Amino acid sequence: MIGIFDSGIGGVTVFREIIKEMPNYKYIYYSDSLNNPYGDKENDTLIKIVDNIVNYLVNEGCQIIVIACNTASAICKDYLRNKYNIPIIAIEPAIKQVYDQKTTEKTLLLATKGTIDSEKFKELYEKYDNHAIYLKECHGLADLIEDNNEAKIKEYLELNLKEFKGVQNVILGCTHYPLIEEEIKSVLGNVNIYHGALGAVKELKRIIASKNIKETKKEIIFIDSSKNKKKEERFWQLLNN
Repeated sequence: MIGIFDSGIGGVTVFREIIKEMPNYKYIYYSDSLNNPYGDKENDTLIKIVDNIVNYLVNEGCQIIVIACNTASAICKDYLRNKYNIPIIAIEPAIKQVYDQKTTEKTLLLATKGTIDSEKFKELYEKYDNHAIYLKECHGLADLIEDNNEAKIKEYLELNLKEFKGVQNVILGCTHYPLIEEEIKSVLGNVNIYHGALGAVKELKRIIASKNIKETKKEIIFIDSSKNKKKEERFWQLLNN
């Protein structure tokens, strides 16, 4: 069994890519909307929250955990990997994807405060900075996406992204953000979009092969910490898009 979690339903953008490549496994997706957002929480608080989720998923029988949240990955992955004796896959912003293209095009990276302020992100950024990357802390954007507030999302993007018109690449450093790719393009134009889901999928495939975990009948269990039925309905709608 494979466990996937996020601060809400944003991680479905990662889960969709996983299902495309590896449909025939049993999955638990844990949406922690009760504690959403993660991006503004103190590190110690977030580690406790995430530790409780991983402990639950391990007790449910998960053999691999995918952290489908950039903030939780950046802040909690070392703690979790030291504590649990199972593979922990941590998504990260797709800076390396842009770097590998050896491009000097202007690139905008959108992420939460928690991600941008984390030591792990700073290490990643320094390693793969092409000296043409603008960092934008998007306070509150994940919340608007989680609540599916289309009018406020449009207003937010127009207000906060207008100064970046002319960039060629956009790195989405939060798993919620791919849900509004088209809205971002409506402000910035036909930019190239990058996010970390494909890297997480590649690593999950590698671990499944190395552990020789056999395919089984496809099964997906959805859990929302706030027991919000509307969240569950939207999760299934997004997963099947």
